[in-house]
Amino acid sequence: MADKVRKDAVEALSGLLFDGMTIMAGGFGLCGIPENLIAAIRDSGVKDLTVISNNCGVDGFGLGVLLGGGQIRKMISSYVGENKLFAELYLSGKLELEFNPQGTLAERIRAGGAGIPAFYTKTGVGTQVAEGKEVRDFDGELYVMERALTADLSIVKAWKADHEGNLVYRMTARNFNPMMATAGKATVVEVEELVPTGEINPDHIHTPGIFVDRIVKGAAFEKRIEQLTTRQRTAEGAAAGEEV
Repeated sequence: MADKVRKDAVEALSGLLFDGMTIMAGGFGLCGIPENLIAAIRDSGVKDLTVISNNCGVDGFGLGVLLGGGQIRKMISSYVGENKLFAELYLSGKLELEFNPQGTLAERIRAGGAGIPAFYTKTGVGTQVAEGKEVRDFDGELYVMERALTADLSIVKAWKADHEGNLVYRMTARNFNPMMATAGKATVVEVEELVPTGEINPDHIHTPGIFVDRIVKGAAFEKRIEQLTTRQRTAEGAAAGEEV
């Protein structure tokens, strides 16, 4: 069996990138994003990309670095609120956007990974979301048809992997990553911990290695927080061990 582990992000993406391709990028906001793989895509200079992701990072970080470099032609996403450049490019007609309700986006990706070409949902019926799409009546209720999503490449962030590509995600980072791992023609994963095959309890595996083509242990992770709000610790709270 071929070795899936690569020495760095550049090697992990070797031969998989081309202009005009579609890339799925895991993460929610800045949580659980494949930071090292995004940086390697930026450095490759590949352009005219269609990117499927919950959002487009923030200005200067995450997928925002690809946007800032003019490498993204179209975004298929569900949230744009933290990226000023994203809004500016879209409103000026320089960036194409296919906007989705978040649950619909998740299901479109899941369906793509499961080989389901389309599905019906009530979400968006009677709104702009349904424009140009088939709407059908089921038992007296209207549903809009949504097409599944797949990609030429899925880039995924996991907490731990073994050498066969069995993956474990940690807490909130288990967001769009598991479903995207199933929906790419090729799936490249960056991880924080790489362990020998067999060390991960099978009951703890979130994504089986059959979906993973290449693995790289991330060199560094900033793990930025988009917005951090705190309050002044009170004397009573401090005495009780209250977190800030």
